[in-house]
Amino acid sequence: MSRYKCVVFAMLTISVLLLGTSIGFAQDQLKVTGSPPTTPLPPPDLTGPIQMQSMPVGPQTPPRASVPPSASNQFEHHDDLLNLPRIFAHQWSLTREIAPDNVISERYMRSETPGARGLTLKEAIYIAMQNNPSLKAAELDPVASMETVREANGSFDPNLTAQGDVEKTVVPVTSALQTGGSAAYVQKFYDWNFGLNKVSSVTNGTWGVTFNNNRALSNSAFAGVNPDYVPSLALSLSQPLLQSFGWKFATINVRIAESGQKQAQWTYGQALQDFVQKIGGDYWNVVLAEENLEVARAALTFNLDLVRQNGISVKVGTLAPINLQEAQSATATAEANVYTAEANLKNSRTQLRQDVMLNPYRTFLPEEIQPLTRPNPQEQIVVDEERALELAVQYLPSLGNMREAIRDSLLQVKYSENQVLPQLNLGAQFGLTAAAGTTPCLVSKLIVGGNCAGGLGSKAPLGGIYGDALNRLWGFSYYNYAAVLTFQMPLDDAVPRAALAQARIQYEQQRMLYRAALSQAVVNVESAIANLYADQKRATATASATYYARQALHDEQVMFRVGMATTHDLLQYQEEEASAEGNQVQAEVDLENAKLALVHSDGTILQQFNINWEVQNPHEVPWYAAF
Repeated sequence: MSRYKCVVFAMLTISVLLLGTSIGFAQDQLKVTGSPPTTPLPPPDLTGPIQMQSMPVGPQTPPRASVPPSASNQFEHHDDLLNLPRIFAHQWSLTREIAPDNVISERYMRSETPGARGLTLKEAIYIAMQNNPSLKAAELDPVASMETVREANGSFDPNLTAQGDVEKTVVPVTSALQTGGSAAYVQKFYDWNFGLNKVSSVTNGTWGVTFNNNRALSNSAFAGVNPDYVPSLALSLSQPLLQSFGWKFATINVRIAESGQKQAQWTYGQALQDFVQKIGGDYWNVVLAEENLEVARAALTFNLDLVRQNGISVKVGTLAPINLQEAQSATATAEANVYTAEANLKNSRTQLRQDVMLNPYRTFLPEEIQPLTRPNPQEQIVVDEERALELAVQYLPSLGNMREAIRDSLLQVKYSENQVLPQLNLGAQFGLTAAAGTTPCLVSKLIVGGNCAGGLGSKAPLGGIYGDALNRLWGFSYYNYAAVLTFQMPLDDAVPRAALAQARIQYEQQRMLYRAALSQAVVNVESAIANLYADQKRATATASATYYARQALHDEQVMFRVGMATTHDLLQYQEEEASAEGNQVQAEVDLENAKLALVHSDGTILQQFNINWEVQNPHEVPWYAAF
């Protein structure tokens, strides 16, 4: 052996001895400073299914998400007049009102539906729209607003009044001639009156018809008609000529209510779009959690196998114990990652389950949802930015809501401008009256040869019964009329002028807010497009990174088997490969969420899933609001 070879051999021998000494020192230090936990957690079940055993659902038809005006009919009862006895009995009932949702048994709260349903993203959205109580509650806002429109129309509903009364008085007489000898003066009155008044939807005037009937009976000796019947008929009109008057001004409150109802529909439309995006986000979160759990389990399987291999090598003396300890440390970390991934999957599945609310068996907990749709990073989407901005202006419910709010503010300005005018009102009335009854003979010293039999006296020319009084009423012999013109105006007109200024300020605020919302919509669309393109490129890049990381790990494993790579190097490559897979999964799910964000920002997310929603016209003209 040459001198050079002897030197090299001696240096290698010293290096091996030093390595063995350092390993032994490290082992001694480990024994002193710490030890592995004595009660480790049970290892995760790597054989448990990530994909649940799910059952498919039947075909789902696209739901009609529009809220028609007739949706409130279920809460109206036009036969209430027939149910008056039941309503009367209910208001006097002594039973305690308890909401059904407050009576929930413990057994019901423990009930749940076993198994799971496999759903595509579109199916999950359709079912969630049908079942989610939060969305159903938001759907009732336009329904309630429709009743506001009907309430505004109700101001033109004719008002019918009826009154019947009996009154009797008995008082002592003050003159012997008052009753012809009776000690008490007795009077009795009967009234049965009817009235009808209505506000005109054309002129905003109020017209009325009253039909009064009075019957009087007394024991007075001087009553010319006793008992007597006095019917009267009166027509009245109160018409504003300046304030509260104008072209279609009578129905301005109805149009304001209709505008408010449309705003409620737009608000619901925005809530519906947000809800669809939320269901999509929940859906893809479950997919992301499932994929991350697969990556975590694969990493743990790799590390467990490495621990097994290094354990054998350490036993046969071909590998230092430090390599086994490093592999065991990586395995413990991978095990913790599996536990975290399992918790994330459980949480995401719970959120999706509660939002979709698929509950065919009406249990407390709905069915689990198994996503069937997977990310599709190969789908290349090209977006026309100008077209996307046009769609946003046309379809975004938030912008539609603000445009309707501007129209509402204009109506408020018109109303406030009218209220600045002085009050000039015309009042008119025309009435008819008549009388009939029993006409006793009245003795009079001023009348000679009266019409009473047997001497002086006369009878009032109003004899007859109630029917005769009605006939005389329509003879138009006894009438009255009146015409009144009133004017009123505050000297400074401060209150209506302040209300008008407030209305104009609100209108200007709505215009400015709309401009700001329009600018924000542009920002949202451009950001969604930029994110979509970035996520498309990121999905492609992470797929390449995963491919090369797998190749590098494979090559490193080959080198490790022949002793040309250490455990530390192999674990680094494995960690990089797992990180690349996680990045790819995240990028693909982010791409799907970016697709949802784009159609949400341009207002076409409902059309994307074939959901029919549009603003319904709340305009109604009941028969009483037509005149």
